[in-house]
Amino acid sequence: MDEEYEVIVLGTGLKECILSGLLSVDGVKVLHMDRNDYYGGESTSLNLNQLWKKFKGEEKAPEHLGASRDYNVDMMPKFMMGNGKLVRVLIHTDVTKYLSFKAVDGSYVFVKGKVQKVPVTPMEALKSPLMGIFEKRRAGKFFSYVQDYDEKDPKTHNGMDLTKVTTKELIAKFGLDENTIDFIGHAVALHTNDQHLHQPALDTVMRMKLYAESLARFQGTSPYIYPLYGLGELPQAFARLSAVYGGTYMLNKPECKVEFDEEGKVTGVTSEGETAKCKKVVCDPSYLPNKVRKIGRVARAIAIMSHPIPNTNDSHSVQVIIPQKQLARKSDMYVFCCSYSHNVAPKGKFIAFVSTDAETDNPQTELKPGIDLLGAVDEIFFDMYDRYEPVNEPALDNCFISTSYDATTHFETTVADVLNMYTLITGKQLDLSVDLSAASAAEE
Repeated sequence: MDEEYEVIVLGTGLKECILSGLLSVDGVKVLHMDRNDYYGGESTSLNLNQLWKKFKGEEKAPEHLGASRDYNVDMMPKFMMGNGKLVRVLIHTDVTKYLSFKAVDGSYVFVKGKVQKVPVTPMEALKSPLMGIFEKRRAGKFFSYVQDYDEKDPKTHNGMDLTKVTTKELIAKFGLDENTIDFIGHAVALHTNDQHLHQPALDTVMRMKLYAESLARFQGTSPYIYPLYGLGELPQAFARLSAVYGGTYMLNKPECKVEFDEEGKVTGVTSEGETAKCKKVVCDPSYLPNKVRKIGRVARAIAIMSHPIPNTNDSHSVQVIIPQKQLARKSDMYVFCCSYSHNVAPKGKFIAFVSTDAETDNPQTELKPGIDLLGAVDEIFFDMYDRYEPVNEPALDNCFISTSYDATTHFETTVADVLNMYTLITGKQLDLSVDLSAASAAEE
C-alpha cells in the first residue's frame, strides 16, 4: 500500500464509485478504500436476513416471507430519469454493459386526497382527473408551450425571457390553479420545495422537458428506469470500470485515517499501519466528520407487502410524490415501490419505502400519510438517519466530501452533487455528449 496516488477515494457509496470510475477513465491514478467488507456504504443493498438483523437485531427472518437471497433491498432506493444525467453518465462510461435496466411502471402524485397519475403531455392533461375541464385546457396550453420551447429559438419563447421571468410569473400567464402548480413543480419538475416559484422559470421548464423526453425515450408509462436486482449493482459496476482503467480497490480496511501536512493539506491515508500518499481525497461525510455539518434528518419506513400500492393501476414499480402543501409540511414525502418484476423480491412480494425530511422525532406518526397509501403490509421497519454536508474549503485542504443522500426517490439531486464534485476535483465540466464506447471503438 505504500505507494503514491493522485486521488484516494474513501467509501464505496454510489457517489464515490461514480467519481472513482470517472477519474480512472480520465487517466487519474486512483486508490479506492472502504472500511466495510461490502460495496455500497450507506447506499448498499441487503438480503432479507441482513435487513432483519439491521432493524430487528435477529439473525434470521421468518420463512413465510420467502428465501432471504431473493431479496435485494436498496437502502437508498432511487429511480433514474430515463434521459437524465445518471443515465448519460452510465452511457458515457459504458457501464451499461455491466447492468440490465427495466422501465418503471408508474409515476403518480398525491393531490386533493387522492393518488393520481402524473399527466405530462397536452393529451394526458385533457384526460387527467386531476383537473376540471377548463383547467385541463389551460394546462394543455402550458404543456404545449413547454414541449415547443427551444432555448436557442426565440420564436418559441412567446416574448418571455425565462432567465428573468420567475416560474410563478410564467405560470400566471397560463392561469393555472394551486393544485396544478403543485403537481407540476413537485411531480414533473421534481423540485423538493417551493423556492422554484420565485426563481427564473428556465430551470423548471428544462426539468419538465427532461421528464417528457424520458417518458418518450422508453415509451413506457413513467419516465423512470431501474436496474434489475436493484441499485446494489451500480457501485460494483463503477468499481469494475475503475479497475479496467487501472484503479486499485481495497475493501475491509479499518480506520482509514486521512493525514495532513502542517498547512492543512491532505498528504495520504493510513490504515493498519501503512500510509498511501495522495494529492486529493474524495470521501463520504463519515470519513471526515470534523469537516462536515449536520443539515437535517431523513425519516423512512421500509415495508414488505404482498400486493402493489392501491390506486396505481397494479403497478409493480412506482413512485408517488406527496407535495408538501398537500400535507401542510415543509418538505415533500416520497413513496417508492419495486417488486419481483425487477428481481428485488421473491415472486408475489413488493418492497415499499416511504421517506421524507424529518420534521419531528417520531417517524411512525410523521410517515403515516405515506404509509396509509400502501394498504396492508406484511412487515414494516422504521428508521431515521442524519444528513451532512461539507463545510471545508477544498481549494485549501484538497478534501472533496459528498453530501449525504436525501429523502427523494429519484436520482436527480444525487447526480448534481457528483457532477459538481467532479468539476471541483478536476477543474473541468464533465462532457456528457461524448460516447466513450464509440470513441474507443473508433480508436481500434
